[in-house]
Amino acid sequence: MTLPEERTIIGALSPSRAGDFMTCPLLYRFRVIDQLPERPSPAAVRGTLVHAVLERLYDLPAAARTVAAARDLLEPEWRRLLAEEPEYAGLFATDEERDAWLARAREMIERYFTLEDPRRLEPAEREMYIEAVLDSGLLLRGYIDRLDVAPTGEVRIVDYKTGSAPGPEFEAKALFQMKFYGLALWRARGVVPRMLQLMYLGSGEVVRYVPDEADLRATERKVEALWAAIDRALRSREWRARRSRLCDWCDHQALCPEFGGTPPPVPDREPRVTLRNGARSATDEL
Repeated sequence: MTLPEERTIIGALSPSRAGDFMTCPLLYRFRVIDQLPERPSPAAVRGTLVHAVLERLYDLPAAARTVAAARDLLEPEWRRLLAEEPEYAGLFATDEERDAWLARAREMIERYFTLEDPRRLEPAEREMYIEAVLDSGLLLRGYIDRLDVAPTGEVRIVDYKTGSAPGPEFEAKALFQMKFYGLALWRARGVVPRMLQLMYLGSGEVVRYVPDEADLRATERKVEALWAAIDRALRSREWRARRSRLCDWCDHQALCPEFGGTPPPVPDREPRVTLRNGARSATDEL
């Protein structure tokens, strides 16, 4: 998609940063405004590794996309990640711990083959960057794990998850991410996806959702309302902490008032959005 240089962009959101704000506005501030560093977690890095293997799997000819071939990709992809991010080597205290971690990644890759047969698929896109500008000037952007296009032109958005399928309280959040991608694709290409598909490689479950235009319009209204709330926080410099079960995995508890901490002063910096065509705007989202 080409964005005109003169288009005024009021801000930008990805599904992950939208999810941060919905989870905890203060977490959004720490990640987007303060840009505080976070330690890579073994679970997150394993997700990166499994995604990389599944992406590379489709570089092979269809007949060669076997379980054995996917297993053979695991070690080379892990070495590549280590070369790019040497700090990942510090995730494990012992070789045994690392080997158990790799074994779990191998299980997820093998489980993928119980959910679909990659020899019968030819994805149109993998790790596809998508961006679209709403009428309000809000830029939506993100990376879609896989885009499938049927011979009839119907489109399926596929997302790999290396956790287990969530309970009812978290399922709506996962579907919001997929509807966000569906909205961005619709606004960028004018196509309503035929299906949104979440593949949970931790538990071997697949969640499918068939959206329609009304769904995507409702998602657009939700995204616009979410941005309005973010904009109010940006202007007031008030970022409320919201305690939840997800706090157990947060790197920023020492700075959080919910845990007796004090956030640092909000930094004085002029945020920016950098677009793919080089245009810039007045509000940042990373």
